[in-house]
Amino acid sequence: MDFRLLGPVSAFSGDVPVPIGPPKRRAVLALLVLAEGAPVGAEHIIEALWDTRPPTHARTIVYGHVSALRGLLHADPTACVATENGGYALQAAPEAVDVWRFRELVRRATDGSPGEEAAALLREALGLWRGRVLGGTGDTRLMTAAADRLVEERLAALEHFAGALHACGRGPEALVPLRTALERHPLRESLVAVTVRALHDADRQADAIDLYHRTQRLLAQELGVDPGAALSEAYLAILRSRPAVDRQPKTQRDVPAPAPSAPQAPPHQPAAPAPLTAPAPSPAPADTPPPPFLLPRAPAGFVGRTEELARLSEAAQSGTPALCVVTGPAGVGKTSLAVHWAYTYAGDFPGGILYADLHATEPDGTGPQPAGVLHDFLQALGIPEERLPADARAAEQLYRSLLTGRHVLVLLDNARDSAQVRPLLPGTPGSTALVTSRNRLEGLAATDCARLLPLERLAPPDGVRVLRTVIGEVRVAAEPVAAAELSALCDGLPLALRLAAARLAARPRLSLRAMADDLVDEHRRLSLLSNEDLGVEATLRLSVQQLPPAGALLFRQLALHVGSELDSGAAAALSGLPPAEARAALDELAAAHLVEEWTGDRYLMHDLTRLYARSAVARADTAGLHRLLVHYLAAAQAAAAAAEPGSQPCCTLPPGVTPPAAIPVFAGRADAMAWYVTERANLTSAVAAAADAGHPELAWRIAVQLWPLVVRQVHDGWEPALERALAAATALDDPDAESRLCSLLGWVLTENGQHTAALEHLCRAPDLAVRAGDPRGQVIALINWAAALEHVGDLSGAGTRREMAARMAHALDHPHTESLSLYHLAAHCLAVGRPDEAITHCRQALALAPEEQSDERRALLLDTCGKALQALGRDSEARRCFSEAAALAGPPLPVDGAAAGQGGVALGGGGAPGGNLRVVAS
Repeated sequence: MDFRLLGPVSAFSGDVPVPIGPPKRRAVLALLVLAEGAPVGAEHIIEALWDTRPPTHARTIVYGHVSALRGLLHADPTACVATENGGYALQAAPEAVDVWRFRELVRRATDGSPGEEAAALLREALGLWRGRVLGGTGDTRLMTAAADRLVEERLAALEHFAGALHACGRGPEALVPLRTALERHPLRESLVAVTVRALHDADRQADAIDLYHRTQRLLAQELGVDPGAALSEAYLAILRSRPAVDRQPKTQRDVPAPAPSAPQAPPHQPAAPAPLTAPAPSPAPADTPPPPFLLPRAPAGFVGRTEELARLSEAAQSGTPALCVVTGPAGVGKTSLAVHWAYTYAGDFPGGILYADLHATEPDGTGPQPAGVLHDFLQALGIPEERLPADARAAEQLYRSLLTGRHVLVLLDNARDSAQVRPLLPGTPGSTALVTSRNRLEGLAATDCARLLPLERLAPPDGVRVLRTVIGEVRVAAEPVAAAELSALCDGLPLALRLAAARLAARPRLSLRAMADDLVDEHRRLSLLSNEDLGVEATLRLSVQQLPPAGALLFRQLALHVGSELDSGAAAALSGLPPAEARAALDELAAAHLVEEWTGDRYLMHDLTRLYARSAVARADTAGLHRLLVHYLAAAQAAAAAAEPGSQPCCTLPPGVTPPAAIPVFAGRADAMAWYVTERANLTSAVAAAADAGHPELAWRIAVQLWPLVVRQVHDGWEPALERALAAATALDDPDAESRLCSLLGWVLTENGQHTAALEHLCRAPDLAVRAGDPRGQVIALINWAAALEHVGDLSGAGTRREMAARMAHALDHPHTESLSLYHLAAHCLAVGRPDEAITHCRQALALAPEEQSDERRALLLDTCGKALQALGRDSEARRCFSEAAALAGPPLPVDGAAAGQGGVALGGGGAPGGNLRVVAS
């Protein structure tokens, strides 16, 4: 017999699956296997099976599970469960247990040198994994810890596998499993390091560098640490292998390359940038004006941005002439970066440096006109005022003719749009134009081959470095955690960080913790991040003032948004614009860096921008909130229908409510569930927003439409949203709504061990369903109530309610609901030692409208019937049931009737409208 733990816990006799039984029996088998032949005491088994206080007869239950396992093994001479030293030990051939085989293969591979043989052994070892390790054993603390240890072993084996392939010159072959593992373990530095190396082996240096820097930011954000030695060394190996950049015809200065935050820089980097001072002008004839140098004062305390400076250097030499556009949100440090780079590389531009701030300063918000800037530039280039051309075109031609043959840098700061920039571009080889803008200026990329360089917010470690430059190392070192929180609260914006640091510098006795606590208050944050002549709010106001009408309308309405992320459907609902226009308005906000485009149709509004939008909520049209709530309700209805095809809707739109114009269309269950996960924060916030805004009829409806995600993530803290929705339903005195919420909330509380609170809701649900005239809802409520009673040990009360539910379902003449109730009654009979009755109920359920039953439902019924037959010693009949169930289930059968991994929960799939849930006896 073969035992498999590296996936759902299972046993096989040849190719035939052996029915192990309920989750706790599978857990006992897993504990014996993991002990590798050593005896496991009953106390340890009891501790592993029950997180809370075990039942009175726990030892008897454990003995029953051991006895059942012995019964399964009695016909196999190669395996048995022996009693040794007061415990139980599994004796089996090493090759019969996948965990033992896995560990032996890994040991053999890692004892030798990495190479072809090691790679082959590790490939075989990793091939033994079949899914979620220790699946179907429950989620108790000790079983979860055991699963985590096995996952750690697999990750270590995967890293060795990548190392062996690297040694063979076949590193890219490991990329697929490595990237899959990284999605689940993004903070595991050793895994990132081998993935960086594999990407490098595949000649994907850009991807390798990007992965390193994403991990660097994530480590800083989540843990407040820098990458360790292994990851840093993998990164440095890439940098050492990159060819030096030829800067001809400019001076032979090395381009700064990105560097990790480790204390030592790669050997090929320059030791320090050029001094931040104006270059001495080259000697010139007496009648030749000196080269202009119009740069503003160098930014004080500039830190970080090593990678961005390197990218800027690369872009600055990429064209004839080169045109670089640094874009980013207000306060992100575009001007500081551009001016710092200009000072650093001033020696590369012997023809001079021209600078103009195109910031909007005119009363109409238009900013300086190109003609005026051209006149300033011409004067700086030596043209006296009386010779300045009056005609704009003539001035442009003279400007470009003066730049011919000269290496000049033209820095155009705070540009509004492409049209403002084009007349000021050099247009001749040898010169470089550097533009900064809050807008993306994609027009310059299309017509002038501009290199667009988006400037991202500072990672937390760099944000902390900004604080150090202003308030000193001592204060930051004394409160490192508070410093990291301050960086996060400032959204990684250098302007906000410097304003916070200035406030600290002016108040030596103010601790960083107190400052961070002050910034947590969203009502005060914007006012705290300002001083006498500038602030985050002022910079954001300017960005908003420059928006086109549709973008400005949408930004006003964002004050009403319930979350920080949105898509075009939510934007259309908020603004009242048609979907296509709302999508265009979102693009306008993204171009102005007021929202950040993530993937596809998803946009993020960072905290400070969100707070600024909400500070002007009085200017928003409050009807937008109602439209948004209706949008989320209709979208959740569509998602529920796709996630559980054939299920009866929990509710309809409230009377008189018009459906939204843009409702998502889902390709199937996976697509719908992905939408639920993405929108969860918005949906739960929408419940509270609806209740707060006086829309209880929307609050409870949105909450019940969350049920497909609730049943799959039951332990993820749904109680606050469901309690809020229940309060809204109670305020409406709507028994239908109350019944649904009591049933759903009660079930969630049951699954989370809050049995007393669960019963308070579940005992009300059936009567509320009667008041609502919903007999199928009453059946579901009784089933859920029975499940909670079983958890507190009231098997008699649970049985009474299951029998009542079955009788009521039969009277309804609704086959789906009747088969559901019979299934639960059969499971109860099996649990209390009445297998004959369980078989009768299962067969009755299987005969009810079989063509309408899902494969999952029939598999559950056949599995329960097989267990009952097995309990009566009718093994051949039981095997037939198990075989049919396995064929219908496809993947490993749900344990004890539970949908895969749902801890005792399965979906109704067309059941009563009272939540469409069924709770499975465990």
